[in-house]
Order: sequence, then structure tokens, then C-alpha cells
Amino acid sequence: QVQLVESGGGLVQPGGSLRVSCAASRAIYIFLSMGWYRQAPGKQREWVATLTSGGITNYADSVKGRFTISRSRDSAKNAADLQMNSLTPEDTAVYYCNVRTWNDNAWGQGTQVTVSS
Repeated sequence: QVQLVESGGGLVQPGGSLRVSCAASRAIYIFLSMGWYRQAPGKQREWVATLTSGGITNYADSVKGRFTISRSRDSAKNAADLQMNSLTPEDTAVYYCNVRTWNDNAWGQGTQVTVSS
């Protein structure tokens, strides 16, 4: 099973930007989708964005127009990045990377994103 590690989380002021990335333990050449989810304190994990193998992107209404999911082509060990702009305190959560293949559904351990002044 592929292992995923998120990076890039941290503390940012409201209105600021942050980019979180996801690295895989092995090259990923074929996949069904790559995505990001988040879980705020006291809440269930929620879907944020998805990138399909065909290049189609989808976003939760709460982040549409502010977040962008993409995959760097620098390395096949890169999973999807998430560029987050115009952040608000409501975006504070642990962000999780997800990769789905035909025989695997992998999750990272999460990276904390805190939006606060």
C-alpha cells in the first residue's frame, strides 16, 4: 500500500494563502483520483477537492473559487497539491491527502492548517 505524507501546513492570518503538498512512498502512474479532505475540531472529516485521472477537478462549495487542486509533474511520487487562498478561520482544520487506485485507498496522517490573527 502506498504511504502518503502531507506537508506545508501552518499558521496563517485571515485572508492569507497556504499551499499543502502530498508525497507518496512510490511512484503513482495510474490512479482513479487524488483528493484532499479536512477535519475541524469537533466535526466530521469533510471532502474538500478532487482531481481525477482525466484532469477533472471538483471542489466543495465552501472552497470553490479559493482553493485549487493540482498535481506537480516534477515527480511521479507527487500526489496532489492544494493551493489555498483567501483563507478564513473556518478553514482551520487538519488536512488529509487521499489517493485512490484500483486496489488501494491511501490516506496521509494529516497536516494542521490554522487560520488566525
